[in-house]
Amino acid sequence: MTNNDVLKKLRVALSLKDFEILEILKLVEFEMSPSELSALFRKDDHPNYKECGDQVLRKFLNGLIIKMRGPRPEKKSYVKPNKPDTKA
Repeated sequence: MTNNDVLKKLRVALSLKDFEILEILKLVEFEMSPSELSALFRKDDHPNYKECGDQVLRKFLNGLIIKMRGPRPEKKSYVKPNKPDTKA
């Protein structure tokens, strides 16, 4: 199964429109034009077909996580308390 197939199946399963996919990609600061996106959904024998790279799929999945769960909370720094010296 190719990255294009994964992207197509997620689009159908989540009932996403092209503009929604572009918005999801913008959540992770990844810009793509509508024509570039449509090239990913074409059949592989079409002259304007474009292979979906790992980076595009990774960015889409990270954007999807942000859309569904919200942004990642900032990590709070934890300072370990000092143990008193028990040696006499």
